[in-house]
Amino acid sequence: YSISESPKNGKLIWVGTDDGNLQLTRDGGDHWSNVTGNLAGLPKNSWVNWVQASNYDEGTAYAAFDRHTFGDMNPYVYNTADFGKTWTRIVGPDKGVRGYAFVVKEDTVKSDLLFVGTEWGLWVSPDGGKQWAQFKGGNFPSAAVRDLVIQPRDSDLVLATHGRGIWIVDDITP
Repeated sequence: YSISESPKNGKLIWVGTDDGNLQLTRDGGDHWSNVTGNLAGLPKNSWVNWVQASNYDEGTAYAAFDRHTFGDMNPYVYNTADFGKTWTRIVGPDKGVRGYAFVVKEDTVKSDLLFVGTEWGLWVSPDGGKQWAQFKGGNFPSAAVRDLVIQPRDSDLVLATHGRGIWIVDDITP
């Protein structure tokens, strides 16, 4: 399960589940909309590994889906700018990203700077998801990045990996 409250509006909450549902409330939980059917190209019953409300815009959110239990190791990461009415796949094999996705996050300083953690490492996009590159700084290994946090004061990136511990990357803002 994944849950994300909008930092712009506390009544706007995204929830993703391991049975393939991605839902949104805009009134603090009184009414919910399941937006899963709006994700073009996403196979049914895909686990919602992560959902993240944007730091910058109420209508924007990001979601990472996992299909490895179906034998599909491809990354499925989408974003919306209209409260889930339409979605764009911003991470897939066509972008050069390898491994199913665990987490997607927006930078706290630059809105177009995105991070995706996959089974095979950390991927970075400086342009809102149009282009991606694998992070290899500081001899960072091709390890599963299960979670990441951007420390707000210093903009350090803290990575939680599987089997490789916690990594801290100084000054991530290009």
